[in-house]
Amino acid sequence: MAYDNYLADRIINQLKEKKVNFTDQKMMGGLLFKLDGKMLCGINIDKKFGDSLLMARIGEDAYEKALEKPYCLPMDFTGRPMKGYIFVTPEGFDSEDDLSYWLDLCIAFNPKAKASKPRRKK
Repeated sequence: MAYDNYLADRIINQLKEKKVNFTDQKMMGGLLFKLDGKMLCGINIDKKFGDSLLMARIGEDAYEKALEKPYCLPMDFTGRPMKGYIFVTPEGFDSEDDLSYWLDLCIAFNPKAKASKPRRKK
């Protein structure tokens, strides 16, 4: 398993409680949640940390403040951090209130986010 099913269930339940019309998609060994066709957040088990990380698309305005928290890391898949995206370690989303905080940031940024260009199927 490449992601934590319990965390996935927690995210799904909170998004439903918030009445967010989301979709989910298995991707790159993890699970991605989308809103209006744009990445909202995701989860995967990071090999470096050996634990589930929450990937959060919070935008550049919230990015620097979030990185001040000890359980937040720049999202870095390629050796170059992606501004506006963070990883949150389990200590940062342990409680339902903590998870809700990150999801609210993701939801608030989503209307400003740009959607990826759809890929053509061959």
